[in-house]
Formats: sequence, C-alpha cells, structure tokens
Amino acid sequence: MTQQHDRLDTLSIATMVVLCFLWGVQQVVIKLTTPEIPPLLQAGLRSAIASLLVLAWLGWRGVALFGRDGSLRAGLLAGSLFALEFALIYHGLQFTTASRAAILLYTAPFWVALGAHWLIPGERIGRAQLAGLLCAFAGILVAFGDALHVPNPDELFGDALLLGAALLWAATTVVIKASVLTRIHPGKTLLYQLGLSALLLPLASLALGEGGMASPSRFAIGSLAFQSIVIACVSYMIWFGLIARYPASRLSALSFLTPLFGVAIGALWLGEPLTLALLLALLLVGLGIHLVNRPRPAT
Repeated sequence: MTQQHDRLDTLSIATMVVLCFLWGVQQVVIKLTTPEIPPLLQAGLRSAIASLLVLAWLGWRGVALFGRDGSLRAGLLAGSLFALEFALIYHGLQFTTASRAAILLYTAPFWVALGAHWLIPGERIGRAQLAGLLCAFAGILVAFGDALHVPNPDELFGDALLLGAALLWAATTVVIKASVLTRIHPGKTLLYQLGLSALLLPLASLALGEGGMASPSRFAIGSLAFQSIVIACVSYMIWFGLIARYPASRLSALSFLTPLFGVAIGALWLGEPLTLALLLALLLVGLGIHLVNRPRPAT
C-alpha cells in the first residue's frame, strides 16, 4: 500500500514542475523529428524502447509482474486509452495548428477534476478549486490567443481529434486513480501503458500509410533516445507514482505549465516570439495552481 496524501506538498509540486518542463521540451523535439520519423511510428518506437527499459528495470528490482494482483483488466483499459490518446494527438497535429492543439489538449484537467469529483472518494472539487482551474485555463487561452483564427474543415477535424485525446488523457488518469492500479508498483502501471501502445501505434502508423524512416540523422536518433529514456520511461514512471499518492485533479492542474514551457522553449530554440501574453499567461497559471492547491477551510 502506498502512502496517500490529501494535498500536494513541496516535493510533489517541484517534481511536477520538472516533469512539465521535460514534456514541454518533448513537444519541440517531436516537431523537429517528424520530418525524419513519421509521428505515429515515432511514438510507437518510443513506447517499444521504453517498454524494454522499464521491463529490465522492474526485473532488476525484483518487482513481480505476473502475479494475480487483480490489475489486468484495469491495466489493459488504461493502456488502450493511453495508446489511443497518442494516436489522436499525433494524427490530429497533421490537421490543426499547435496553438489550437495545446488549448484543446489541456482541457484534460477539467475532465480529470470532473471525473475525480464523481468517481474518486475524497476528491470533490470546491469553488476555489474550480476557480483555479478556470484561471489556469484562461492563462492557456491568453498564451495562444494570438494564434487563433477561423478554422477550415480540416482544422475542425484535427480539433475534434485533440479534444478526444484530452478526454482520453483524463480517462486514463481517473482509471488509474479509481482502480487497483494505485495499489501496484507504478512501474507495472507504466508497463501496461507502454506495452499496449508499442503494439498498437505501429499498426496505426501502417494503417494510415505513414511510411518508414530511411536514414535518420544523429539528431533524430538522439531525439528518439530522449523520448524513450527520459520521457516515456523515467518521467512517466514518476508521473504514475505521483498519481498513486496525490490527488489526481490537483496534479493535473499543474500540467497547465507544460504548454507554457513549450512556448518558452520554442522561443529560445526555434526563435518563436516571446510576448507579454506569455508572461500574463504564466501569472494566470500560477494563480490558478495556487487556488487549486489551497487548503480548504476546516469545518
């Protein structure tokens, strides 16, 4: 049994900030790698490599993987949701802009909070938490607002895929938190996600006719290594460990930082503009996170 916390502490908040930074870097790296490795194939290879690494690490730690712990059904469900989420994200980005995608994808904390409110005992959201979520999401809207425009039919299709991905992300989080997956080793929970996505995403790539990769550059190989080891292996294992111990809705609220880090890194790496809107967005996100994590008054 893992120790449960009813609020986020300093360590969990600091850990989430680091994770959000890494996930923000990942967005830029994936974008730069896509011309050499097709998106769904890239995601599938990442999951396959990470699956082998996680499997080796769990074996070295002596973690039981095949005992009867009652996690198979929930694990297969969470893994299927995880794989479909990434399929929608990578495919949807072919039709809509990154700005619109970020806004739609990061509606996930709303759906997490709503699902946790109804399905997870002790995680009912109050007015302050709801105000915090709205404030943080307003920050996302400010950060990307200048990029919005009237969409064409292809962009509407991409928007629908990204919104579906946000719902799947939230559903995965709630399934993990509301099931036996919180009581098993987080590495095994992660292995369910990576293993199924490693099987399903390459099949989706083949079905969509993405094609393979010819002679990837050293950057593409390094990018795949970064995504596999740092992101899909280390960061996700830490993420699932946090979900097992801390309130899911409050952790998800911190994920609002990820697209803001992505914009900032894009400005430094890709020369994209860093505007006052981003600074205002950071202020709104920070205020929203404070409200979400503020202790409720004693009754």
